[in-house]
Amino acid sequence: MDTNHIADGLLQYLMLVVLLTFHEFGHAWTALKCGDDTARLQGRVSLNPVAHIDPIGTVLLPLLMIFMPGAGRFLIGWAKPVPVNHYNLGSPKRDEILVTMAGPGMNLILAGVLVGMAKAGLIFHAFDLAQFFVQTAGLSLILCFFNLIPVPPLDGSHILRVLTNMSYETYANFARFGFIIVIVLLQIPLVQYILGTATYDTLDLFLKLFGINY
Repeated sequence: MDTNHIADGLLQYLMLVVLLTFHEFGHAWTALKCGDDTARLQGRVSLNPVAHIDPIGTVLLPLLMIFMPGAGRFLIGWAKPVPVNHYNLGSPKRDEILVTMAGPGMNLILAGVLVGMAKAGLIFHAFDLAQFFVQTAGLSLILCFFNLIPVPPLDGSHILRVLTNMSYETYANFARFGFIIVIVLLQIPLVQYILGTATYDTLDLFLKLFGINY
């Protein structure tokens, strides 16, 4: 493994941590606006990455995907789930879905902002910087769609729980094996294809909206 590969990997990892931090901030901020201050009391309404780090999803899995040859097609991960007390929410079912979708929604918004910054970079002939912003936008979109998979600890699992009226006890039992299921799913070509298609089609749409041709 050469020095350039290590440097590129560390830069990708840094951007992943930043994107995950904004993702979790979106959850925590939305929960607060919906009436639940649990996350705020635990210091989670924060853009400090340390507040959101998960040992497996933020550290182990992403670094394995970066530095182990053939470990995975995508750079993905997750952060420590934001605590939500549904008893504090004004409309529990609606608000839980809003809080859940705030994370992927934040990643979608960030992707749009990053493509806009790429457009500015092209205007000022900062081509390498523009390319970096486009790649980071793609990473943000991967996180958006990856988190919609309905398996704990990903956001899609919370939506599934609400829509199926799954008990918290059943969900907790399901969540015990969640990260193992996620790792297995990522090895399935169909799952990789769906994630890739959703990501690149959405990125292509953003690029077209900003008049960027790649």
